[in-house]
Amino acid sequence: MKVYESGSGEKPVLLLLPGTCCHWKENFGQVIPLLEQNFRVAAVSYDGFDESEETEFPTMIEETEKIERYIRKHFGGHVCGIYGCSLGGSFVGLIAARGNIRMDYGILGGSDLDQSGRFAARLKTKLILRLVYPLIATGELRSGLLRNQLEKSRAEAGGYVDAFIKMFGAARPYVTRRSVANQFYSDLITPLPSKIDPPWTEIHILYALKMGGKYRERYLRHFAHPVLHELNSRHEELLVCHPEEWAELITSICLPERSEAQTYG
Repeated sequence: MKVYESGSGEKPVLLLLPGTCCHWKENFGQVIPLLEQNFRVAAVSYDGFDESEETEFPTMIEETEKIERYIRKHFGGHVCGIYGCSLGGSFVGLIAARGNIRMDYGILGGSDLDQSGRFAARLKTKLILRLVYPLIATGELRSGLLRNQLEKSRAEAGGYVDAFIKMFGAARPYVTRRSVANQFYSDLITPLPSKIDPPWTEIHILYALKMGGKYRERYLRHFAHPVLHELNSRHEELLVCHPEEWAELITSICLPERSEAQTYG
């Protein structure tokens, strides 16, 4: 696992966790310069998904432990905020539940928090490998079914589809099938507790309403007092299509005093 830091070391720390199989720079590259104005930014590059390492993704718990160790070693065990894009939101939930480090604000970016039994998870993982792994390894979609679905979605959603796919990054032949399988499968079978409520953390969720109503129930089940930011958008649409608005929202969550000063000063 690598962590890429930028911004002033005197500013509050904001940790960024990528989505499923995403490359950290493609996931957050367009918003990091915007965040650097107010934060010391630390973007995590998971095991198995960084071109500078020869590693494979282990399990969600093992990767969570590595993230926690990094925070203890480099930030004294305390960060201002952690933002988890999609799968990254599962890490935010696990970190909040484990209570080993302190974060003032944990933010989930429209995470689905989907969980399955082991048998169903294996079937889903095999399907994902067949459909998605060629895109990750070669940068090309080989599934005709998936290509047709994407073309249909492009017609309905404009530039969102291409912006979302761009988060994965260009062809990455160094990413192994095992890393993809481990990440997807482990996320499905790693239980997230109910009513997570660390006393030192506010949980915020960017709830993309177009994902569907069932996700509200999941958020309220897993977190005792989540702040839901209801967005009339698709999954992570604000991040990939409107980076300035996304950065403003994240800043207003993590630095509310700054936001109030700008509004009323």
